[in-house]
Parts: sequence; C-alpha cells; structure tokens
Amino acid sequence: MSFVDRPLYGDDVAAEPAELELLAEGVRRVCADFDDTYWATCDAEHRFPWDFYRAMAAGGWVGIAIPEAYGGGGRGVSEAAVVLREVAASGAAMNGCSALHLTIFGLAPVVRFGSERLKQAVLPRAARGDLHVAFGVTEPDAGTDTSRITTRAEPDGAGGYRIRGRKIWTTKALESEVVLLLVRTGPAGGGFEGLTLLLADLDPDHVEIRPIPKMGRNAVASCEVVYDDLPVPEWRRVGAEGEGWRILLHGLNAERILLAAESVGIGRAALSRAVAYAREREVFGRPIGANQAISHPLARAHVQLGAAWQMARHAAARYDRGLECGEAANSAKYLAAEAAFAAADAAVQTHGGMGYASEYHVERYFREARLQRIAPVSQEMTLNYVAQRVLGLPRSY
Repeated sequence: MSFVDRPLYGDDVAAEPAELELLAEGVRRVCADFDDTYWATCDAEHRFPWDFYRAMAAGGWVGIAIPEAYGGGGRGVSEAAVVLREVAASGAAMNGCSALHLTIFGLAPVVRFGSERLKQAVLPRAARGDLHVAFGVTEPDAGTDTSRITTRAEPDGAGGYRIRGRKIWTTKALESEVVLLLVRTGPAGGGFEGLTLLLADLDPDHVEIRPIPKMGRNAVASCEVVYDDLPVPEWRRVGAEGEGWRILLHGLNAERILLAAESVGIGRAALSRAVAYAREREVFGRPIGANQAISHPLARAHVQLGAAWQMARHAAARYDRGLECGEAANSAKYLAAEAAFAAADAAVQTHGGMGYASEYHVERYFREARLQRIAPVSQEMTLNYVAQRVLGLPRSY
C-alpha cells in the first residue's frame, strides 16, 4: 500500500474503526470524481462547486449530523470529522469543505435549542441539501471581540424583529437562503448579555451582499452583508431572547473539531503531492527525497498531522459523549492548523520553484492552509483559552 492510499495512522485503534473506515471510503468514492483540476478551476473562476455539492448531498453526506427524525444521518461529530477530513484530503481543501461544513455543523444550535416549528421548517431541507446556510457573527468594528457587535434587532410590534447592521466574512452568503445571525436585542454596550440568535432569510429586498476579494478559497465567497430593516418572525429565533451567545457557544467546540479535521486533510493532500514529487524528481543523479533536507520536513509533517488527528478524534469522542471538551477542541484546532501549514510549506519547498506553479496545486494548498491559522479563531486566541481556562493564568485582554 502506498503512502497516498494508506489510512492516517491511528485509525486502526479508533472507536468503531471498521465503520469509520467504510464511511471514509464512501466519501473518497464521491470525491474521486472531482480532481485537483476541478478544484483549481473553481477557485480560479470563483465558481461555487455545485456538481460536487450535489453529489455529496445525493450521498447523504451533507445531512450526516442532522437527527434521523428530520431526515439526516443522525451521526456525531466523530463521523462528520472523518467526512470533512476526506473531502479536504481529496484535493478539495477548504473550497470543498466550506461548501459543506456550515450545513453540517452550523445548524447544531437549531437542533438543540430551536422550536419544533423551526426544526421542521429547516432541518429536513438542510439534510437533503436543498437549504444552504450561512453564518453571520463577525463585524468590521468587532472582529474577534464578539461582545462588541452592534447589528441590532428591534421589536416589530408583532413579536418579531427588524434587523439593521453589517456583518463581514459571511461565508457562502451568495448561495445561501438563510443565515444564522447573532444580533443585539439588549442595551448597547451590554457585552455578551442581550445577544440573540436568529435564523433569518437573506431577503434581497432587505439584504445587500458583497463578496470580499481574498487570497484563497475563492470557489466559496466570503461576503460583507448589510441588513436594512430585515424582518424576522418570532418563531425564527433560536432559543430564548438574550441567550444567543450561550447558545452559540454550544456549537463552537464542534466547529473547532471539524476545522481541525479539515486542516489535517489539507495537510495530507499537500504531503501526498510532496512525497510523490520527492520520489520522482531527480537532481544530481538521485531522487531529491533521498536528501534529508527534503525527507525530514516531510516526515515531521506526517508525524505532526498524525498527532493532530489523534487530538481531533479525542475531542470529537468527548463531544459526542456529552463531556466537557473545550480544552481538547481548542488543542485540536491549534495543532491541526500548525501541522497543515507546516505540511503545505514543506510541500512548496520540496517542489522548489515549481511549488509556485499552479499546475502542481501545492500553492493552492498553501494558501488554504494559511487560512486555518486565522479563522474562525486565531491561534493566539486559542492559546488565550488554554492559558486562562486550563492553566488558570490571568486574563490578558
């Protein structure tokens, strides 16, 4: 078995290893129809990967974590992590994962806190892949400090709301019908208190969407979204008014775990390309992989990716069992982002000047791996969590 084909080490001791490997094989079969050229073209043309998305939806992968009662697969974060790892590793990287993951994990607050009416309205469609979901939290004047958001929902006199404000980095807004939107319903300057979570329609009569030009992951746009008196009925609120931040926190650990899995996949894709090139490329009469300056960074990347995957599996298992997993989820995100970037950087270096050439694809992996150290939370904020919540050190901000 070649390096490219072998499972990531450690899968043989995972919980239910045979079932998880069958799941991974199923995803790989779908992804095999969408090669690096497909993803490079989507990225270059800023074209959403509709063919890929429809194939994944037809296979039931989009709804894998939605409860069976609403037409989904009823599986946990452990299974969803395997799905997204394999998508990224296929060469899709963040373009492929971003087309899927907001539906896979973004509706977790609705599953747990939404009313039955809201669940019936959105979850079956999401499970089928008919409903695309965006996520609206970040604002230009708040950034990482979510306590400072100002997008406001005022009562409309009939139990619902009217929304005014602006969000940035709303991924997939162009394709989405609805957005999970964090707004302020309490007093201005109220910090995390008085924030409310709504599942709002992206109604073009009240919403303006502008894509943000960016360095990579261009098949799935990230957007600035302006809300101008957008109506949202009361039944589209997720949980109680004023509890939005606490509700949102429930899904953040899952998000970190799944992004860790995606990072591992990106690293695997880059490493596979680099290993193949190091075996085939000859300089001074021998393969460049015979040189330790080439082989050691690739070996180190393999070890780091394996360790990151083990932490992601550990965090996912705790999440699925309802155990506290903040430390594990943040650790997995941190380790995987660093490992993916190191692997992609080593892949570019292995290719030398050709690492900058689009035809070898590692420059695309490099761009998408770099994003993982920034979004959706920076490495520095992840370390802040560990320093304060785990080590008990004083807050620095």
